[in-house]
Amino acid sequence: MDTGSKMTARLMLAVGGAVLGSLQFGYNTGVINAPQKVIEDFYNLTWLNRYGEPISPATLTTLWSLSVAIFSVGGMIGSFSVGLFVNRFGRRNSMLMSNILAFVSAVLMGFSKMAFSFEMLILGRFIIGLYSGLTTGFVPMYVGEVSPTALRGALGTFHQLGIVLGILIAQVFGLDLIMGNESLWPLLLGFIFVPALLQCIILPFAPESPRFLLINRNEENKAKSVLKKLRGTTDVSSDLQEMKEESRQMMREKKVTIMELFRSPMYRQPILIAIVLQLSQQLSGINAVFYYSTSIFEKSGVEQPVYATIGSGVVNTAFTVVSLFVVERAGRRTLHLIGLAGMAGCAILMTIALTLLDQMPWMSYLSIVAIFGFVAFFEIGPGPIPWFIVAELFSQGPRPAAFAVAGLSNWTSNFIVGMGFQYIAQLCGSYVFIIFTVLLVLFFIFTYFKVPETKGRTFDEIASGFRQSGGGQSDKTPDEFHSLGADSQ
Repeated sequence: MDTGSKMTARLMLAVGGAVLGSLQFGYNTGVINAPQKVIEDFYNLTWLNRYGEPISPATLTTLWSLSVAIFSVGGMIGSFSVGLFVNRFGRRNSMLMSNILAFVSAVLMGFSKMAFSFEMLILGRFIIGLYSGLTTGFVPMYVGEVSPTALRGALGTFHQLGIVLGILIAQVFGLDLIMGNESLWPLLLGFIFVPALLQCIILPFAPESPRFLLINRNEENKAKSVLKKLRGTTDVSSDLQEMKEESRQMMREKKVTIMELFRSPMYRQPILIAIVLQLSQQLSGINAVFYYSTSIFEKSGVEQPVYATIGSGVVNTAFTVVSLFVVERAGRRTLHLIGLAGMAGCAILMTIALTLLDQMPWMSYLSIVAIFGFVAFFEIGPGPIPWFIVAELFSQGPRPAAFAVAGLSNWTSNFIVGMGFQYIAQLCGSYVFIIFTVLLVLFFIFTYFKVPETKGRTFDEIASGFRQSGGGQSDKTPDEFHSLGADSQ
């Protein structure tokens, strides 16, 4: 009986429980934008109470920028710390433990107004950043390891779905008439307590990663029992055999440190692919589009631009669902290429529309179409794929170190875009999207020549492909090399 593509209740529980962490990450990414005005008023009032004078505009800008950016700093540190937890405590237990950070952050941010302390809010943002950084490693790793090969891509997309749903929930809750107002904004920031509590209730019923149990802990009976529940069948011999083969291969390799990823020819290419794909997500211009969207909607005569921004959040979510259904049919590499090419086309359209907006008012409608198109193409490829493909490119040994490096790349580029985009936008105006078009074309070329298709291949098959190409074997045909993503070596 073929159970490779069977979706069981226990598998859904495991993935659903884990993805609550992704939802937290998305929520905290999007939540800070809507209540900016009321939080700045709170900063001013707190300053006035302490020092007897209003806060200077420069100090207010610095405090606000710190409140936003400190989240990414926490994310960088958290993502780089993934390896410290997953091998010591296991994937599931690491996710459970990290909720302590979410609870502490919820209390700090939720009571900051009552305590008249903007320091509590900023510290809370840093701590939830740490949590989110850890989550970007824990969730894709756990989901990749519990999923059957035939469903790995579709279930891997749930991480990105959780992120965009979190952003959408934050946009809706941040509306003035819900929680984005003067009296309820602490509740808006402290709401993270709810998904953290929910995850603490669900995850104890989810199993530990069978790969971790067998390969890291050498607990074959436990791994077998977990696999039977996850796959909904008593015959799990093929899964076990694949894991044992990976374990044997891992025993031949020495312990893989972060430095070893870059030194070893075997890992150099997959780690380069992992880093560039993470950069292709953050440097694609998606954050710039969200930054620009409200002002574009205003120019287009939309009376409530915040609702149009929520509309782009709905498009975001809808196309992540589309990606979820097509990723196992079309393949990761194909979808990533389609996404990058589509985004480049929309970026050119946006540049034309923004440049001619003053002469031709109807261009504003073209810019709205370009925004929605840009977001849609992002969620088809560069949004979900970089997260879960890291789990596919590496075997069990180097996987935690690879997630740490990939996560750090993602968060660092996120931080750089967040800090630098406004200055570049002021300098370049509407031509800012030309920069992103050039980057998207470069990422397209890299993906076309270097990224292998991982659809339908086991972890060991993918890793052995890189082992062969890294080992300098040159007796392969060009087609074989292309399938390994090593055609230029």
